[in-house]
Amino acid sequence: MSISEILLEKGLLSQSQIEEAIALQRAEGLRLDHALVQLGLVSERQLLEVMSEQLHLPLVNLEEITIPQEILRILPPKIVYRKRVIPISQTNGTLSVATSDAFDPYAFDDIRLMTGLNIQPVLAPRDDIDKIIKSHYGLGGDTLDEMVAGDDHGGNGSALESGEDLLEMAQEASVIRLVNEIIIEAVNERASDIHIEPYEHEMSIRYRIDGVLHEASVPQQMNRFQAAIISRVKILANLNIAERRVPQDGRIKFNIGGRQIDVRVSVIPMLYGEGVVMRLLDKSNVLFTLQELGMDEDTFGVFRGLIDRPHGIILVTGPTGSGKTTTLYAALNAIVGPEIKVLTVEDPVEYNLRGVNQIPVEQKVGMTFERGLRAILRHDPDVVMIGEIRDLETARAATQAALTGHLVLSTLHTNDSASAPMRLIDMGVEPYLVSSTLIGSMAQRLVRKICSKCKEPFVPDRAKLPKDFELDPSATLYRGAGCPHCRNTGYRGRAGLYELMVMNDEIAHKVMERAPSPEIVATARKHGLRLLREDGWVKVRAGMTTPDEVTLCTAH
Repeated sequence: MSISEILLEKGLLSQSQIEEAIALQRAEGLRLDHALVQLGLVSERQLLEVMSEQLHLPLVNLEEITIPQEILRILPPKIVYRKRVIPISQTNGTLSVATSDAFDPYAFDDIRLMTGLNIQPVLAPRDDIDKIIKSHYGLGGDTLDEMVAGDDHGGNGSALESGEDLLEMAQEASVIRLVNEIIIEAVNERASDIHIEPYEHEMSIRYRIDGVLHEASVPQQMNRFQAAIISRVKILANLNIAERRVPQDGRIKFNIGGRQIDVRVSVIPMLYGEGVVMRLLDKSNVLFTLQELGMDEDTFGVFRGLIDRPHGIILVTGPTGSGKTTTLYAALNAIVGPEIKVLTVEDPVEYNLRGVNQIPVEQKVGMTFERGLRAILRHDPDVVMIGEIRDLETARAATQAALTGHLVLSTLHTNDSASAPMRLIDMGVEPYLVSSTLIGSMAQRLVRKICSKCKEPFVPDRAKLPKDFELDPSATLYRGAGCPHCRNTGYRGRAGLYELMVMNDEIAHKVMERAPSPEIVATARKHGLRLLREDGWVKVRAGMTTPDEVTLCTAH
């Protein structure tokens, strides 16, 4: 029986769907099984299950198999990349080889002749095979093989000095494909940043995933095309590829799988070439609600009350990369509506918010935060968001806006919520202005969440737990055992820890006196302030994260 007849008999497809697939098959010269998957009529796994049953080939889960390095070395990378096959085990002269294509007997004939072993095909999804190839053989290896074969520059692409040669190489199809693979892999792995770093004898590519850098597996020959790869990135970002002596910044826009990805590119000259960092901004993953960010009901209720006020300043504080801007976007998204005029001044505008008027800072033409803020106050706003208060001029403009009846939201770099008013005073804002305009400050951090796929209970060594972590003897703690879903880290995704201080008369009096932060903290604690660390322990007891994560993220 043909595949279509089997799928029809099993009730997985109708006759009309098969005819639709046959039409696509004829129009584009596809195999029928590929046409069925491309149309979304069946999944690849459903097809593999049918093939496994029909052809009596085992269907394996590669995520549950540990493949020894000596087995992986049996096949040369060129065959692995070209045929998309993975050797998984060897027993008594028989090599088991995973493939997603049961209809390619020539691949197994080639492997049999090459190895002198009997070949036992097993079936596995294409995505699972690609993950194994990337992790064990390196990212973009097939493209690099093609580039090495066609390298006309003496095998030393990284040493090219001619701008014309670089421009020509950077526009070659293989270089374009390789850079695309690097970026697509980062998007698929949920990376926030790509780091391309040149060293004397190698080029390193690292992805920042859930706040932690992970080394990408790249073939050694990647270093030969370092200059071409970096030049390709610079071309995409509209930068000058001939200029390699000064830092440059640019932006790239991609559409990947229907998702719009903005990439901020920073290029800096280093000892062995130019280092590149690409910040990925996935517009489909920005608009969270405050609860989705990890804010509990009590904190959300208080914070919601603050953002509904008609005037005053609300500050979100924390180090770079702690999610401050995402929190501000979530806050704006919660209050924006046809009856409210919202204006923002940002450097840069990271995401477009519907119903919000956003103004980018342009330092080159003198469009600073302070100048932009003064201009938008003449646009009759109700709510103003400033990307960051960096200097006295912006801080004064923000306080004036709050005094004249506007709600101002902004970010500030301080360690905790109680340090925010003192930071404004240190900038030069008068204490009476801070105490009369600041209505709340919220410190935040991001902790990694335990992976839902490998989450397991465990009994901690209580002697190693932090002394401020109170744990009921009957309570259960959780951790991630590590699995392919989380890159064997035990964590996947992040959530926020929040410390929200609401200004009142007693705290305002302390601010007026320029009291040190510990005094302000003590006063706020009497009025219900919950520290970042305490919010972290709540999330540990709820099974969301681990004590190690909270300790790491809240250590000053």
